[in-house]
Amino acid sequence: MTELEKMGARAKDAARILRTVSSEDKELALKEVAGALIRRQSEILEANRQDLAAAEAGGMPRSMLDRLALSEERIRGMADGVTAVSEWPDPVGRVLEEYDLPNGLHVRRVSVPLGVIGIIFEARPNVTSDCAALCIRAGNSCILRGGKEAFRTNLAVTRIMREALSDSPLPADCVQLVTDTDRRSATEMMNLTEYLDVLIPRGGAGLIRSVVDNARVPVIETGAGNCHIYVDKAASVEMAAAIAVNAKTSRPSVCNAAEKLLVHREIADMALPVIGKRLREKEVELRGDDASREIFRDIRPATDDDWGKEYVDLIMGVRIVDSIEEAIRHIERWSTHHSDCIVTEDPAAAAKFQTEVDSAVVYHNASTRFTDGGELGLGAEIGISTQKLHARGPMGVNQLVTYKYIIDGNGQIR
Repeated sequence: MTELEKMGARAKDAARILRTVSSEDKELALKEVAGALIRRQSEILEANRQDLAAAEAGGMPRSMLDRLALSEERIRGMADGVTAVSEWPDPVGRVLEEYDLPNGLHVRRVSVPLGVIGIIFEARPNVTSDCAALCIRAGNSCILRGGKEAFRTNLAVTRIMREALSDSPLPADCVQLVTDTDRRSATEMMNLTEYLDVLIPRGGAGLIRSVVDNARVPVIETGAGNCHIYVDKAASVEMAAAIAVNAKTSRPSVCNAAEKLLVHREIADMALPVIGKRLREKEVELRGDDASREIFRDIRPATDDDWGKEYVDLIMGVRIVDSIEEAIRHIERWSTHHSDCIVTEDPAAAAKFQTEVDSAVVYHNASTRFTDGGELGLGAEIGISTQKLHARGPMGVNQLVTYKYIIDGNGQIR
């Protein structure tokens, strides 16, 4: 057996145990993990400093450095996320449907864990604790494979979690980290059908596409975020400016950051100078079509490649549209179906946009930055699913279970 196959076998054994432990045991174990992350944050920060130094020396872009960097505040956020997940109602064992058949069989459809979940992710160390906590709360074991940029940090976080779990009724092997960051280990993980029940990629468009195209293990696709803000002709300009600035600049490296600004032509002469000035004050590079550049001069020409690009940086595409219909067509053509927003005071326009835009999360008068498990009341998330089967949007504890039928009879035969 390869090392990864051995990990898979241990994960399956751990998953069998997790199916039987009580909700209280899972809650207590996760709270111990949260406490350990705080108590031993100095170990995590030291490992993170080493990763950051190596990444800077290697020329990592600033947006990716932001994803990689941890602080006491971010570690507190990681611990708080684990605690929130621990207190989430247990999704396992719920009777989803129950009925009797004419032949006397009693049928129940009951929620059960998925089993063993593999997660391949890039330079975001908080994913390590978030994903592990969510998997455990839903009764799943997990195998994590992070990128080489965050290897030391991920190793420290995983070690601390496993040692905390060793003091609980849960097996430490319900959380394992792949220590080989070579591309071959990712390829092997994509083909670990005997051990993995599902594989979830978290990262940039390249990673996600590689997993979707090459994996034999079933995949839940978490999408890149080419998110749009559409400023309707009935929008409040001040509100539109505040939403656009927040959605673009509060954390430009994440998938729920807005990448494109569409402005209705009837309001563009008034709105675009205000919004553009606010964005430029935040050092956002604007790339626009000819119509937008005529209205606000501090916009560079956009190319055809810009409209489908997820920048994950302080860059934003700008386009003037003649109607809400044109805005919707543009979004349907270029969106990754992650999160898109309309800013308008017209309820009919808002309803039309939210009905016709086929994205996982569709906003009216709110920043796309709320597409987050914690912000939407899920405690934490394992990713934002942009597909439609099994789960869509922020995936919390309730999205990490499946179901089985439990049938009771008294001697029926067919």
